[in-house]
Amino acid sequence: MAAKDTAPSLEILARGPEGCFVWNGPPFGNDEPSVKLERVPCSSAKFSEDGSRLLVMKSDFVISIYDCSSFKEIKSFQVPNVLAAVLSPCGTYLQTFQKSSTPQVKNLVLWKTESGESVYQQFQKNMTKTTWPSIRLSSDEAIACRMATNEIQFFDPKDFSKGIVHRIRVPGVAAVELSMVPGSHVAAFIPESKGVPASVQIFACGKEMQNVDKTNQSYYGESKLNYLTTNGSHEGLVPLRKEGPIHDVQWSCSGSEFAVVYGFMPASATLFDKKCHPLLELGSGPYNTVRWNPKGKFLCLAGFGNLPGDMAFWDYVDKKNIGTTKAEWSVTSEWSPDGCYFMTATTAPRLQVDNGIKIFHHNGSLYFKKMFDKLYEAQWKPESPDRFGEIAELIKSVDSLKVTETKSQGQGAVSKKTAPPQKPAAYRPPHAKAAAAVQAE
Repeated sequence: MAAKDTAPSLEILARGPEGCFVWNGPPFGNDEPSVKLERVPCSSAKFSEDGSRLLVMKSDFVISIYDCSSFKEIKSFQVPNVLAAVLSPCGTYLQTFQKSSTPQVKNLVLWKTESGESVYQQFQKNMTKTTWPSIRLSSDEAIACRMATNEIQFFDPKDFSKGIVHRIRVPGVAAVELSMVPGSHVAAFIPESKGVPASVQIFACGKEMQNVDKTNQSYYGESKLNYLTTNGSHEGLVPLRKEGPIHDVQWSCSGSEFAVVYGFMPASATLFDKKCHPLLELGSGPYNTVRWNPKGKFLCLAGFGNLPGDMAFWDYVDKKNIGTTKAEWSVTSEWSPDGCYFMTATTAPRLQVDNGIKIFHHNGSLYFKKMFDKLYEAQWKPESPDRFGEIAELIKSVDSLKVTETKSQGQGAVSKKTAPPQKPAAYRPPHAKAAAAVQAE
C-alpha cells in the first residue's frame, strides 16, 4: 500500500453552462479549492475508470483527451455527428457512436487515444443507455465483449483487427454486464417473452463457454433481489424482512458484504455477508440510497430524489451510527477515493435552482459548500483506494480541521477553520431501533 506522503491528491471535476473545470480536493488551503484545469467550454466531460484520462466533448464534434497527471491535452479527435463517446477503463481506447442512416457507414469506432488510430469499426443501428458502451472492457482491459442479436461476441483486446474471436449464443439477450475485476464472467439478461419468465444467466469468459448459473424466476409485479455466484454455490432470493421495492444495493470494497435498502417507506437497510446472512440492521427511515466508503469502514444511508435528503453515517467496523445530517435536493452523491469525504451535488436539469456542491466529513459534519447559478455535474477524479493510507490515519490528519458553513450572494462560501467540538456538529445518538450486529453463521 502506498505511504501517505506519496498518496495522490483528491481532485473534483465540475461542469456548468460555460464548460468544465477541475479543482484540487480537500483539505483546502485558505478554505477554498484551487484550480487544476481552467474552464474548458464543452457539452460533457468524463474521467476514465482509473482516473488517468479525461474525455471532453467540445463544439463542432471535437473530442479532446487530457492526461490527468498534468491536465494537458494529449489528443484531439474530429468525429462528425458524434452522439456518444466514452473512454475504456484504463484510457487506452476512445469509443464513439455517430449518427448514421446506412449500413455502409461504420458508425461505431474504437480509437487508440495515444495515436488517434482507428482499431475497430462496425455499423450499429442505434444505441440506448442500457446498451452503451457497445464494446465493454474489464477494468484491466484484458477482456472485451459486445452484445449482438442472440449472442455475446468477444474480441482480443490486444488486437481488435482479429475481429470476433469467439461467441456465446444467448437467444433473446437484451443486456449484458461484464465483471470488472477480474473480467472473468459475463451476465446476460433475457426479458420475459410469450409467457416465459425473465432470466439472468452467467457465463465464463473463456473460449470453452459454459453456462455457470441462472435464475429463472417470474416476478409478475413483485420486487425481488436475486443473488447468484459464479461457481454455482449459491442461487436464490436474498431474505428481506420487509415487502416493497428494492431501492439500492451496493457491495463493500472487499466483496465480502453487501448493503440493501428496501421496502415501502420508511425503508429498511440491512447488511449481508456472501451467504446472504444478515450481519447488521441499520434501522429504517426515508432512505433510497446506500454509498459504501471505498475503504470499507464507513457507509452512508440517504434519501435523495423525491425524499427530503436525510443522511445517516455508519461505522461498519465498530457497528455504530456516527452522525446524521441532511443534504436537501441532492441529485448525485459519492465518497472521495480516500474514503474521508462524502460529496453531494444538486444539479440541472433535474433541479433548476439551488445548484451546488456540499462536502461532508466521514461523520456527516459539513466541511465545504459552494453554490452555482447552474451546475450540470460534479464528480471526484477516480483513484485506486489502495494508493491512500489506512483510513484511521487519514482521518486523524483531517480531524483537527472543522469548517463552518456561511453563505454569500448565491455563490456560497466557507468560513475560517475552528477547533473541533467534543462531538461533530451534526452528531446524534444512534436510532433506538437500530439493531445490534447479527452474528454471521
